[in-house]
Amino acid sequence: MQTTQTAYAAKRGSATDALNHLRDGDMIIVPTGVGEPPALLTALSEHRRQFRDIKVAQILAVRKYGYFDPETAQHVRHAALFFGGASRAAGQAGWADFIPNYFSEIPVMIERGQMPADVVFSMASPMDANGYFALSLGADYTMAAIARARVIVLEVNPNVPFAHGQCHVHISQVTALVESSEPILEVGLPKIGPVQEAIGKYVADMIDDGSTLQIGYGGIPDAVVIQLTAKRDLGIHTEMIGDGILTLVESGAVTNRKKNFMPGKMLATFALGSKRLYDFMHQNPMLEMHPANYTNDPYIAGQNDNLVAINASLQVDLLGQCGSESIGALPYSGTGGQTDFVRAANRSRGGKAFIVLPSTAKDDTISRIVPTLTPGTHVSTSKNDVNYVVTEYGVAQLRGKTAKQRAEALIAIAHPAFRGELRAAANKLLVF
Repeated sequence: MQTTQTAYAAKRGSATDALNHLRDGDMIIVPTGVGEPPALLTALSEHRRQFRDIKVAQILAVRKYGYFDPETAQHVRHAALFFGGASRAAGQAGWADFIPNYFSEIPVMIERGQMPADVVFSMASPMDANGYFALSLGADYTMAAIARARVIVLEVNPNVPFAHGQCHVHISQVTALVESSEPILEVGLPKIGPVQEAIGKYVADMIDDGSTLQIGYGGIPDAVVIQLTAKRDLGIHTEMIGDGILTLVESGAVTNRKKNFMPGKMLATFALGSKRLYDFMHQNPMLEMHPANYTNDPYIAGQNDNLVAINASLQVDLLGQCGSESIGALPYSGTGGQTDFVRAANRSRGGKAFIVLPSTAKDDTISRIVPTLTPGTHVSTSKNDVNYVVTEYGVAQLRGKTAKQRAEALIAIAHPAFRGELRAAANKLLVF
């Protein structure tokens, strides 16, 4: 009988060797953010001209590898599930693909064959004594892809934490292994200014002790976090675990004791932060990393009483429609888990869903509260789902309100310089 160590040795090779398992036309599934395997994606970039019609699907690329190249897109190209800094220019120029999705449903799309998953390239922790690796940096949709993929290649790195949860892959499932040892990419907290602090205070004041939090990425969500350190018995059920949440744990604000769903446990589907965060994740029984169809499913997440969801947007219209992922028709990010958690908080007993945004953009020259969304804007969260909208001028509570009441509440939290024209527009739209 082959031991796990023997199997490991037999499957270990170079990143270039691993490319021999690829076929033209393959879809390669790569985890979120820092779960992406740099040695494998660098090798793929260097040899990209050897292939034709390879796609690399990922919800958030954090490094701009060589295959982000319009001249070789017919060989290897990006298929974005969400645009970030590394992939946004490619999406806006039109030579990267875009697959619309709810984060919670990407695993389902893979399971049902609606989205191909021929190959998995992923970072992984070292193998444990029982032959298991942890995909702790991004369980997301990658675990679903592993169940379907023809080829699974892991980049094993001693700096990847071995986390608890449904994020483990056995050596028997693996096609090839590549070893690397470079530090995991660290992603710092966003910049927080006075506008973000003001918005954060409005939200923080509405969060009760004992609430369970989902916190999105961005300056405003993190501005909320820094004002929660004096809270007590908070819980975590989120998609991203980052340094902001770690700060709450270290302050004693997060204990998970009052959670009624999986009490004592923090849940997340991907990690994005510092080495301090990755060290915290290693063999920590408080934390479990699960696929996105578990963490983000509104029915499952909504079983947490007093679930608070905090997510940022780019634009909100007077009906409450939320455009969080494009500037007009120009793609900027993606739906991600925003709608998942807004719906989860709406289901939750005592839940609160916050959409947060500054009242203006471009040095106060553009209002982010608008009569109607800019033509072409991708609607991220519908008027039927959005509840609390928060700017630095206050809080508008929308669910259960008439169209006129919604418009009045949103105009009241718009920048004062734009309130007059918003009222005039509301009259023309027959809202008032």
